[in-house]
Amino acid sequence: MYKISVVSYQPEYRKDFDNLNRAWIEKYFRIEPADDHILLDPEATVIDPGGSILIALENEMAVGVVGLKKIADAEFELIKMAVSEDHHGKGIGGILCKAIIEEASRLGARKVILYSNTRLLPALSLYRKLGFVEVPLEPDNDYVRSDIKMELLINNSHRSSRDGESPRQEQNAVF
Repeated sequence: MYKISVVSYQPEYRKDFDNLNRAWIEKYFRIEPADDHILLDPEATVIDPGGSILIALENEMAVGVVGLKKIADAEFELIKMAVSEDHHGKGIGGILCKAIIEEASRLGARKVILYSNTRLLPALSLYRKLGFVEVPLEPDNDYVRSDIKMELLINNSHRSSRDGESPRQEQNAVF
């Protein structure tokens, strides 16, 4: 049995956010300028404009990350989800996705979009399971590797009692 906790980004996790994302991107694709823009300064590019980054920890070690970039008042983009290779298959991606969708709702999102690649079948399966649907892909999106766009519409009419609270401090899942 192992325990995964999900915590809000702190500067001490900057290297983990960068390293975990670079590892998966370089395994399947190549780092693009849009990746560097976010990975080199996640505070300025994601958090300061109203987004969020969550970190999955196992025994205080970062094993997964996910970001939520604000696009418009009620629209966010799920970005930079990565799980360390030796933690694949443990449900950490699902934990992170559910937590970031909850975070999006807390931040007032009505829609969450994401860009991915059809080669990433496990990720696409997870997104579909969580309610994301494919929508037309703009030809001028930020990533050469993106060949699919998905979105999730969020109904905030029954938001949780966490409304108005500061960003998530910790969410635990025990397996």
